[in-house]
Amino acid sequence: MKLLGTNSAKTVKGETLSYLTGILYLSPSDLSGVGNVCPWAGTCKSSCLNSAGRGAFNSVQASRLKKTRFFFTNRNAFMEQLFEDCKALVRKAKRAGMLPCIRLNGTSDLAFHRLLVPSKGETLMQCFPDVPFYDYTKSVKKALDNAKGLHSANYTVVFSRDSHSNEAECQQVLSAGGNVSVVFRDALPPTFFHRPVLDGDLHDLRFLDRRARAGRSGFVIGLKAKGKAKKDKSGFVVDAAN
Repeated sequence: MKLLGTNSAKTVKGETLSYLTGILYLSPSDLSGVGNVCPWAGTCKSSCLNSAGRGAFNSVQASRLKKTRFFFTNRNAFMEQLFEDCKALVRKAKRAGMLPCIRLNGTSDLAFHRLLVPSKGETLMQCFPDVPFYDYTKSVKKALDNAKGLHSANYTVVFSRDSHSNEAECQQVLSAGGNVSVVFRDALPPTFFHRPVLDGDLHDLRFLDRRARAGRSGFVIGLKAKGKAKKDKSGFVVDAAN
């Protein structure tokens, strides 16, 4: 079973910058019925992009469900297949004259930075040290550890604002030098949380975003509401005018 895909509206903009992105989509949160791949999910559950774009097709949802069940029922085999898919992506990018990069949590928030490929005894980030990996997360520990340089150097994590409920954690991550993503209803404001807002819709390559210098605060990555999020009233989507 192939796990990584390269045909995604989230990542296609990266091709204009010569990056070929491999992305893993699972059934988000506890939708699979066999486990929870988004343990820190909050109000974002009602605005999840799982059903946006190609996700609206039953065949795509069935594929994500199958992959999720594979993860929970045979973790070792799953990680070995993911390793093979990463190798294949690197080869495909080279043939196309592009640079490979990988997002393992397209619709999940799993600790892939700690999961080992059994036959290698290393994480995927360690197995492919020249390939950028990146993720969004609602785990403040993961985001803070990443901002402090405690993860593999080729792994970039952006903390996601959920609603007013985790804004204190957003401030923690920003103060540590990490970046925080915020979803806005319409136009992006120039600043938020008293930090400059970068346009996160120009591409999905979060490892290319500006990084805070030592001792400086991070940046806000602004994303415009899409799909179900356009009608969100939970506080997940911010009205810039407010």
